[in-house]
Amino acid sequence: MAERPIKSFAEFWPYYLTEHRKPATRMLHYIGTSLVVALALYSIVTRQFSWLWAVPVAGYFFAWVGHFGVEKNRPATFTYPLWSLAADFKMWFYWLTGRLGGELVKAGVEPAPALPPQA
Repeated sequence: MAERPIKSFAEFWPYYLTEHRKPATRMLHYIGTSLVVALALYSIVTRQFSWLWAVPVAGYFFAWVGHFGVEKNRPATFTYPLWSLAADFKMWFYWLTGRLGGELVKAGVEPAPALPPQA
C-alpha cells in the first residue's frame, strides 16, 4: 500500500499502474472488465436485468485472481474502491486504444514486450 494516503485520482493513477506490474495481472483485468461491459450491455439490450448480478462477480473474480495469484499483492480496491474502479476502466480503455504503454512507462512500469513480426 502507498506510504501516505493518496489525495487525488491523478496521484492514484500511477500508483494503480505500479500495482499491476505483471502483464498477466493486467490481462486478467482486461478479461474481467470486458466481461463486465459485455454482461452489462447484454442485460440492458435484452432487458434481462437478472444478469446484472454477474457484473461485479466477473470483474472482481479476474482482478483478484491477478492480484492474489499473479501479482501477490492486495487489491487497491480495498482502500480506494471508487478510484480503483475508475482506474480499471481507464487502464482497459488505454489498452484497447494502444495508449497504455506510455502510461506504464511514465509510472515506472515495464510495458509488455511487443510481439515479434510474423513472417
